[in-house]
Amino acid sequence: MTALRDPAIKKLIVNADDFGLSGGANRAVIRAYQEGILTSTSLMVKGRAFAEAVSLAGENPGLQVGLHLTLLQGQAVLPPEELPGLVDREGNFPTDPVLTGMRYFFCRSLRSELQREIEAQILRFRETGLPLSHIDGHLNIHMHPTVFAILTELMPKYGIKSFRLTRENLAQDPATDGTRRFGRRLDAFIFARLAENCRPVLKKLGIFHSDEVKGLLNSGKMTEAYLLKVLDCLKPGCTEIYFHPGCLPDPELAAWMPDYLHEEELAALTSPKVREKITEQGIQLGTYRGEGYNDV
Repeated sequence: MTALRDPAIKKLIVNADDFGLSGGANRAVIRAYQEGILTSTSLMVKGRAFAEAVSLAGENPGLQVGLHLTLLQGQAVLPPEELPGLVDREGNFPTDPVLTGMRYFFCRSLRSELQREIEAQILRFRETGLPLSHIDGHLNIHMHPTVFAILTELMPKYGIKSFRLTRENLAQDPATDGTRRFGRRLDAFIFARLAENCRPVLKKLGIFHSDEVKGLLNSGKMTEAYLLKVLDCLKPGCTEIYFHPGCLPDPELAAWMPDYLHEEELAALTSPKVREKITEQGIQLGTYRGEGYNDV
């Protein structure tokens, strides 16, 4: 990870979440990798298009793949009878992130079920034969204190060396449309506190994380215009920017993220203007495993 830690160079990991969620998500990820600046993606191991995603990743070995841990708004890997406190009879997690987060924090009886399911998702990923680049989470659930405590036990056990430490500086957010003002402030505050909890533990375990993450405060609206502004003020060090690209129409994307600008995000990832800006700013593209920085 030495190259990632060089403070004098602007290093950028470009990640697409929700790989495996649907055919539209899968097509967008591969196109963004083959035609654009995407270097990394995060796999949902119980997504409807999981098998297709694994096949596509095998055909594109330069695309790094991490685990997109899913503990809400999705399905569990383990059968429902093994997770009576977490899922319904069909194996579906709850959909409300606030209520679900509170239950996971205050209901200590759920910890053993969470640990079994998290480990099952890691093992499901390992069964694909793909190298596991990093771990993050759907709606950033991996930063939840209870979930993170479990991951601190499982990451060393399974040799997971990189983790998305989600937090974003509100003062550097280039959004100017005036939407979600309170929500942006709240997200910035909450994830700054969560990062303070995670950072010393990750350091002790020797698990890498980027210096900053972009994509939290403007999630689902990472358009070309927004991305160009982000790149203009990118600081030296390692930054991750994450996206949710998609090819429409797609019923899964429409159901789960009806307000996200999936096609606009794909356009940003494949934009010649964005590529020119990266070259102009001397930004080096790479991955969580430190690959690619000397080649781009």
